[in-house]
Amino acid sequence: MTRFVSLLAIASVLTLAACVTINVYFPEAAAERAADRFIQDVLGESAGAPEAPDASPPPSASRFRFSDLFIASAWAQAPNINIDTPQIQAIKQRMAQRQSSQLGAWFDAGAIGFGNNGLVEIRDRSAVGLADRRNLERVVAEENADRNAVYREIAVANGHPEWEADIRQTFARQWIANARAGWYYQTDGGAWVRK
Repeated sequence: MTRFVSLLAIASVLTLAACVTINVYFPEAAAERAADRFIQDVLGESAGAPEAPDASPPPSASRFRFSDLFIASAWAQAPNINIDTPQIQAIKQRMAQRQSSQLGAWFDAGAIGFGNNGLVEIRDRSAVGLADRRNLERVVAEENADRNAVYREIAVANGHPEWEADIRQTFARQWIANARAGWYYQTDGGAWVRK
């Protein structure tokens, strides 16, 4: 009987020791810093100044739970968001070239704006000449294809493909935060507002 109690005690200790929970959360502050760096490289030197991101840990990271007395929790350290892979750099280079050669002028004219979904939206076709409207549609489609690709690549490059939607939302906010004065952006409700 003593041997059974000893084995039961050892099994209980081993079971409790094996109960380690690793909580991996989306690192919002790191994503905002990475998005700002990427966006400023794309938009160039005259990009608008973004607000400083909040670097505080997520509220759940410091919350005490009764189960913490019995189950060890290991918090994964908030990683930096990697935006320096060759694939991401190639996309960024195409976007920066497109921004300086065409998109910048269309943002200035109010023909396009930042959508609330992280993409560029055509806001007013009449702001460009009739001959340029097909080119506008083609260039915006190319830009949005690159934006979709970069959000996916950033998630994959950081080992969390499931973060793609979070990265897209973060970038959507940061595109607007970095927009120049006078450029249009879409509110959450879909209304166009001039910055």
